[in-house]
Amino acid sequence: MYTVYAIKSLSSNYVYKGLTSDLEERLRRHNAGLEKTTKPYCPFKLIYKKEFETRLEARNHEKYLKSGIGREFLKRYL
Repeated sequence: MYTVYAIKSLSSNYVYKGLTSDLEERLRRHNAGLEKTTKPYCPFKLIYKKEFETRLEARNHEKYLKSGIGREFLKRYL
């Protein structure tokens, strides 16, 4: 299983979208400042997640969330 997720920074107006096969570990790494991309924006809260059977399906959904229409879709979760 693969999970596409979005996390919102609690310290700034920053939303990160990604995919993982271990959501709990990935969130722990983001909040511990172990990920270069998100380190300046810690801490985070999970605002969206969706599971997929294949990595390809998950990757396609991640790309959608990173598009203009996908960002609009996520605004409903903020």
